Amino acid sequence: MKTMPKLIVYVLALAITVTMPVMAAGKQSGRQSTQTNTSSLSQAEEETLLWMREEEKVARDVYLSLYKTWKQNVFSNIADSEQNHMDAVLKKIEMFGLVDPVLPGLGEFSNSTLQSLYDNLVYDGKQSYVKALTVGATIEDMDILDLMKAIEQTTNLSLKTTYESLLEGSKNHLRAFVGLLRKQGEDYERQYISQELFDAILAL
Repeated sequence: MKTMPKLIVYVLALAITVTMPVMAAGKQSGRQSTQTNTSSLSQAEEETLLWMREEEKVARDVYLSLYKTWKQNVFSNIADSEQNHMDAVLKKIEMFGLVDPVLPGLGEFSNSTLQSLYDNLVYDGKQSYVKALTVGATIEDMDILDLMKAIEQTTNLSLKTTYESLLEGSKNHLRAFVGLLRKQGEDYERQYISQELFDAILAL
């Protein structure tokens, strides 16, 4: 059973525990459960939404890069799905009048932590096909945790609906990568979500 190099795990942990605004924001005491789709967002909700847009770009760009190296359809197919995720988040950014942080170039990011995350994931994924699949599983593992926390920490129904849709997509992607790893005689050790949730996702 292979695991991610310590540098990659550190960068991923940094992205989750230090920079990820949804982790640090906490619950907003002034929000009511009846917040409507057209309500203005709190600063924490805005930061999370913008983070999600670039985080989905990390996933898309990593998969596009790994497809160029390994020519395996799983990467191009899931990259297309991640583009749909990016588009869904962009619609919400435009709905709330925010400025899109996404840069046009492949592998280019406004957020320095996400830039480092992308660079390290691509480097590791190019070492072997098994490592590339492990990178994919790691990205989806991380995304699932981020999306769950984003759902928990917003009362905006429009955001919740979008995040919940993205969450189901990430679960499907995780199952795909873990399934392909197992065909290679390898397995994936979850790094972010609970073991209980990981087992439940794979059992579907």
